[in-house]
Amino acid sequence: MPAYTFEALQADGKTRKGVVEADTVKAARTLLRGQALVPIQVEPVSMGEASAAGVPQTRAWGKRAFNSTQLAIWTRQLAGLVGSGLPLERSLSALADESDDVRQRHLIAALRAEVNAGSSLAKAMALHPSAFSPVYTAVIAAGEQGGHLGTVLERLADDLEERQALRAKLIGAALYPAIVTAAAIVIVGFLVSYVVPQVATVFTGTKHSLPWLTSAMLALSDAVRHYGWWALGALIVITVMFRLALRRPAARQRFDAAWLRLPLIGRLARGYNAARFAGTLAMLAGAGVPILRSLQAAAETLHNQAMRADAEDALVMVREGAPLASALSQKKRFPGLLSMFARLGEQTGQLPTMLQRAANQLSAEVQRRAMQLATVLEPLLILTMGVVVMLIVLAVMLPIIQMNQWVK
Repeated sequence: MPAYTFEALQADGKTRKGVVEADTVKAARTLLRGQALVPIQVEPVSMGEASAAGVPQTRAWGKRAFNSTQLAIWTRQLAGLVGSGLPLERSLSALADESDDVRQRHLIAALRAEVNAGSSLAKAMALHPSAFSPVYTAVIAAGEQGGHLGTVLERLADDLEERQALRAKLIGAALYPAIVTAAAIVIVGFLVSYVVPQVATVFTGTKHSLPWLTSAMLALSDAVRHYGWWALGALIVITVMFRLALRRPAARQRFDAAWLRLPLIGRLARGYNAARFAGTLAMLAGAGVPILRSLQAAAETLHNQAMRADAEDALVMVREGAPLASALSQKKRFPGLLSMFARLGEQTGQLPTMLQRAANQLSAEVQRRAMQLATVLEPLLILTMGVVVMLIVLAVMLPIIQMNQWVK
């Protein structure tokens, strides 16, 4: 039965909003009047039903209903309800009733309406690509076709949570150095643009030459005060133009390839993308998705366009009959660990298990390297900031020391 969002007036004159299920818009209005409500606006929630009825497709939410964390939690809740034997429609109804977010409630109501109309859950989710990725819907479709939806949902929730944990650890490792760097830039900018000129006015009346460090600092201060905003504007323009240039596939692929060649960050990027690729491929293959479709979906999860191109080349080789391990081993941007575990999986008939082990090892390696890099960067940034502040203080103090010597 289709779902409709409504806005109606209560008997006390207050406005009430919600979702109601009915066969048609007219039936939904009749149902609202039976509840002593005066309907003001009634619109179909389901994008599929709205399109079929010739109604322009509208969205009841202005942005994504789920962020990555909320999607993992919701998937875990749905897996628990379905795994306990509760029918899918009742599971969706329970989640819709428990949701406090209007966008989520509307989205779940739309899914429930599609399922009640005879659609599969995967097809219902495919109508909302902003909330559910193609990989997500492919796993759900495989679970429904195999009759193991609850198990597949559990596996999908595990994958989402592991991915969130890895991302959170990487952000945590980079957060402290980023804060220190931002604070250093603000402090140095304040000292150079305001403090140094104020102190320098004391020595402008003297006929003696200033120390070279003070002269250099005054020249830097003048440049910052006169051209700082122009430099900032130029930096913003260059950044915008650079981002526009990266929208071209060829330029983005060259940039991503160069990014992978960087000494430290490149290895982290390669490991992170390889771990994500292996984890997605393991999940899809374990759910029963055909290997070619699994490779295509796993390639689409790669943010690095150079590695995505390599994954697509490997897909072509597998389609032509090459083993997965052989195809991956010819792509040097992917770590050799991945092709080794893929070969073991193909030889033992446990490809999903071996790919998951490769993903776990690559994730652990990325976390270890990120923590090591953060551990090294933290004291280096503090030391650099201390040296810069010391130079500014010396530039201010040297003329004072020089004046004391003149007085003596």
